[in-house]
Amino acid sequence: MIATFEYIEQIVATCRNAARANEETPARRGNLIVLTPEDGSDVIITGDIHGNRRNFNLIRRVAALDKNPKRHLILQEVCHGGPTYPANAGCMSHTVLEDVAKLKVQYPDRVHFILGNHELSEVTDYPIQKNKQMLNLLFRLGLQHVYGPAADRVRESYLAFIKSCPLGVRLPGDLLVTHSLPEAVDRQGFDVTVFHRPLDMVEFLEHKSVFRLVWGRDYRRENAMAFARLTQAAVLVHGHEPCPQGFATPNDVQLILDCSSDKAAYVMLPLDRQTPWTLDEVVARVQLLA
Repeated sequence: MIATFEYIEQIVATCRNAARANEETPARRGNLIVLTPEDGSDVIITGDIHGNRRNFNLIRRVAALDKNPKRHLILQEVCHGGPTYPANAGCMSHTVLEDVAKLKVQYPDRVHFILGNHELSEVTDYPIQKNKQMLNLLFRLGLQHVYGPAADRVRESYLAFIKSCPLGVRLPGDLLVTHSLPEAVDRQGFDVTVFHRPLDMVEFLEHKSVFRLVWGRDYRRENAMAFARLTQAAVLVHGHEPCPQGFATPNDVQLILDCSSDKAAYVMLPLDRQTPWTLDEVVARVQLLA
C-alpha cells in the first residue's frame, strides 16, 4: 500500500527539519560536534545499525533521552541491511533512517548522527554490493514499495539530511568518534581541515577526504597512531567493521563498535572527563545491548 500524501509530506518535512537541526546544533564546530561538560552529563556511542530494528529500539530504550535530559546519543550507519519487504525484496532500512531524523528533530541538541559510508553511497550513487546483491538498488526498491511515484522526492529529502550530518564528535578526554579512519595516513597523510572548512560535494567522491574518512579499513597501529596524532586524539572510536563480539580493539588506540547483529555493543562515557582517556578505560565501559 502506497503511503498517503499526508505521510509523505510529514517525512519530507521531518528530514528538512532534521537537516536544519544538524546545521544549527549548538555544539557544532565546522563539521564536528564538540561536546563539553557544559553540554550535558554523559554520552552513549553506538556502532553500525544497518536496518536492525531490534537493536535500534533497544538503543533508544537504553538512552531514554526523555528521562535523561543531559544525555547525548551518537548514532551511525543505519542504511542497507535488515528485513526486506516481501512484495519486492526492497530494503526496509529507510524506515530506520526516518526514525533517526525524527529523533534529531525531537532532541536537536543531543542526538548526533555522524556520516557513514553507506549513507555517503546514497548521496553519491557509489555502488555497494554484498552477498551478490546491490544494496543501493534494494534501498530504492524499498522506497518505491512505500512511496510509489513520490519515492524520488522522499529520497531527495533523505539526501539533504545526510549531507548535513557531521563527520564526527569530539569528547572531553581527547576522544574522537568518526565512522572510520583513512587508510595509509602514516604514509600519505590526511587533510584534517575537512573537519573545519565548508564541504564541497567533490569531497564526497572516491579517494577524496570525506570518502577516505568513512571508507578506510586500515587498522594497523601505525596508521591509527598517525590519525590520532593529526586529530589530537588519545582514543579513536569507530564503526564500519563487523564485530562478532559486538566490539573490537585492533590496536591500542582504537575501539570499533558494531550494533548490526545479535551481539551489539555501545559505550557510555561521562562528559566531565578532565584527563585523556586510555583505550583500556573506554573498553571497560563497553556494554552489550540486551
